[in-house]
Amino acid sequence: MEEDRGLVLVAEDEQAIADLERLYLARAGYGVHVERDGAAALEQIRRLRPVAIVLDVGLPGLDGVEICRRLREADDWTPVIFVTARDDEVDRVLGLELGADDYLTKPFSPRELVARIRSILRRTAGPQAPRVLSVGTVRLDLGRRTAEAEGLPVQLTAMEFDLLAHLMSQPGRVFSREQLLAAVWGQADYGGGRTVDVHVAQLRAKLGAASPLRTTRGVGYSVAADPAGTERRGLP
Repeated sequence: MEEDRGLVLVAEDEQAIADLERLYLARAGYGVHVERDGAAALEQIRRLRPVAIVLDVGLPGLDGVEICRRLREADDWTPVIFVTARDDEVDRVLGLELGADDYLTKPFSPRELVARIRSILRRTAGPQAPRVLSVGTVRLDLGRRTAEAEGLPVQLTAMEFDLLAHLMSQPGRVFSREQLLAAVWGQADYGGGRTVDVHVAQLRAKLGAASPLRTTRGVGYSVAADPAGTERRGLP
């Protein structure tokens, strides 16, 4: 087993799935705490402060959606991976809008779960050059992974931060959805372009009038310093 990588809290009411997740995460070097009830999971998340949360949507007590909502409302931005038995785009979009960082549909490979957690945590806490990106009044500190808009702090999920950083690294360049999926999520076909659209919509909502995000109809997204810009909302 690899060195300890921190505690992952698994909220899963199906014993067989929870045991499999525990096994593979432990093999990968993570400590694992399992809860089967939503209310107990929320309590333990607040007590144990895990590095990541694997959250079944259909938990008894409090469901996964409500747990994620309460965490984000409390400014707890611990990375969350939703797990669900339903392959429904509405479910995926809802999870992402609530601030989830990733989404898996049952049945899934436990190796894929471990890979997703590693990827999220690498982006969140991995060594990075102390570099700052600025476009207009939006500022990203890549070393500290903090965001500001018009001088005020903005809370972003790991995926939101990485998406915005990728766009801000090349102001003016228009990236297609497929390019962004490959660069930020690491999978060219992950969840379809709707995944990118949801994250862009969330960034716009959080950044408000300071948002440098621009849509080029039928092509993709970019950032520009001009607040008026060349915004063409051809994409959702």
